[in-house]
Parts: sequence; structure tokens; C-alpha cells
Amino acid sequence: MQALAQRVFCFYREGFRSMSVGRSLWKLIAVKLFFIFVVLKLFFFPDILKKRFHSDRERAGHVLEELTHRK
Repeated sequence: MQALAQRVFCFYREGFRSMSVGRSLWKLIAVKLFFIFVVLKLFFFPDILKKRFHSDRERAGHVLEELTHRK
């Protein structure tokens, strides 16, 4: 089993080493992921529970109330 894992690792390592266009594509993917997870989170998904409630207990109570007593 270890030999299989080692062969798979070597296969991918050598494949990434010999890339030319692929490196720039991976950089583009990294920039996109950064944009999606950091920039969009900051500007479009604010932490509403932290603004409305002061403690973790209040936030947890509100979430529990919304999940269990929803009409």
C-alpha cells in the first residue's frame, strides 16, 4: 500500500514540475480562491449575529430558536 501511495505522489510531483502553462493556471486558481473566500466574505457576507447579539450564549439561543420554532 505504501508503494502505491509513493508512486502516486511521485507521479503528481513530476507532473507539476514539468508544467509550463499549468503553473500560471494554478496561480490564477489561487488568486480566484483568495478572491472568493476573502474579499467576498468581507464585503458581502458580514457577521450579522455578532452585530445583533453580544455573547455566544445569545447567538446560540437565537440560532436554536430559529431552527426549532420556524413556521
